[in-house]
Amino acid sequence: MNDWNIDERAAALHRDALVWDMVYPVEPWCGNDYDKLERYRAAGFNVVSLCLAGDNHNISDGMQRIAAARAQVLARPESFVLVTSVADIARARREGKLALAFHLEGTRCFERNLDIIECYYALGVRHALLAFNQANSVGGGCAETSDAGLSNFGMSVVRKLEEVGMLVDLSHTGYRTTMATMEMATKPCVFTHSMAHGITPHFRNLRDEQIRACARIGGLIGMSGSGEYIGEASCSNESILRHIDYVAELVGPRHIGLGLDLVFDADALNRWIRGRPDEWPQARDPAWPGFRYATPEQVPALTELLLQRGFSESDVRGILGENWLRVCGQVWR
Repeated sequence: MNDWNIDERAAALHRDALVWDMVYPVEPWCGNDYDKLERYRAAGFNVVSLCLAGDNHNISDGMQRIAAARAQVLARPESFVLVTSVADIARARREGKLALAFHLEGTRCFERNLDIIECYYALGVRHALLAFNQANSVGGGCAETSDAGLSNFGMSVVRKLEEVGMLVDLSHTGYRTTMATMEMATKPCVFTHSMAHGITPHFRNLRDEQIRACARIGGLIGMSGSGEYIGEASCSNESILRHIDYVAELVGPRHIGLGLDLVFDADALNRWIRGRPDEWPQARDPAWPGFRYATPEQVPALTELLLQRGFSESDVRGILGENWLRVCGQVWR
């Protein structure tokens, strides 16, 4: 056996594969600091995208947070490589380092200034959500009672994101807004951390029409590690596999990746969410149990489970990270 306690075929594949988590929110107040990234490395991860700012922040907040993240990453060249291109990912793997990309969870931190998008890209931001649960000037959020769709300004934002080479991320975004975005998109769009509504009905999960539209334009669905979206508080690999099977049956495994969105101190996060019921409607229910999360240590066993389920080695490599590499290679400049 091996340190991951999985069979040797799965362990060999996992060691050799590119393993990529598209969502790690950097928020030390809920346990998500840079030291935790060692757990990803130990679990075989090669790439992690750090969420640094979003719809709770303005340009000043966003720039300060990105500056702080760059300082953290660049101060540890023995451990980290700051991702600006797919070539940096290959270099990080050769050097045995963890490749770190940046992203934004919402567009309020653009402050309706299209020119700032290029500046964020130059600092390392490689994807951005359009909206986070609530409506903003770009479009609707998935927790709103109504979704007016993509605004005129939102269309300009999508065009600018594509122009600069930043992935358009539609997680947390309203149904009509996502569909309008994918209809106008000229490059792949992604849902970095969403699950299947057909398995777990939840306002954050994707309906079949969204999944199919995303696949039609070459995009990806990142499998979340959130028990809320998985539909099981234990966040077991078997429950995650149900969503993978569902999406694979709809559109094929080429359109599946990982976006765990792990929060290490879920209790702290849940206390914060309870104070934001417009953003998180389930927090209005006193009996709401709160978020729980899958961990990076589960992923080697997920590799084994995928193989046992009958996914080919090529399919498993794609789900673990090569699908993200393909899509990012198509969009990033």
